Amino acid sequence: MRQLKYLAGYSEKVTQQVGQLISEDQLGSFLLKKYPAAHDIRTDRLLYDFTMAIKSEFLRNSQPLSKVAYDGKISLVHPALGLHSFVSRVQGGKLKAKNEIRVASVFKLAPIEFLKMIVVHELAHLKEKDHDKAFYRLCEHMEPAYHQLEFDMRLYLTHLDLGGPLYQDPEKPGEAKLRMV
Repeated sequence: MRQLKYLAGYSEKVTQQVGQLISEDQLGSFLLKKYPAAHDIRTDRLLYDFTMAIKSEFLRNSQPLSKVAYDGKISLVHPALGLHSFVSRVQGGKLKAKNEIRVASVFKLAPIEFLKMIVVHELAHLKEKDHDKAFYRLCEHMEPAYHQLEFDMRLYLTHLDLGGPLYQDPEKPGEAKLRMV
């Protein structure tokens, strides 16, 4: 069985089940049945609005966000799916702080549930810096299915690695590769 890098921390039973889906070319079908369509949040402005809506619902009193954007360099520079950065700069006699969230560009063409899970994860870093129990409680407060979505997102990334895109990019209709793995 192939190395399943996105499922490295999971039990052998789980990885065997995923391996069986892959060997039977059913992983793509499984994902499409659960998540039949990709979202339409393709611009940085729409991503900002989406993120701010979640932030205003759950984290009204948290630090402000100065930027939310898709970033094509995340997987190349950082082994992450999203990044939260906090930058402090001196401007005149004042210290200015900026919070930014960047989401890997691969999620421009993914189910809305996966995008929300990543945004929730990065927003949780506004209050909780470490990946501890309080952090994951906050993630679950904002998205009750957080852990299931994280697992399914790992299946999606596995499919991308092994079989290519699952959804058609409306901006590139000639490049659809709806291969099932």
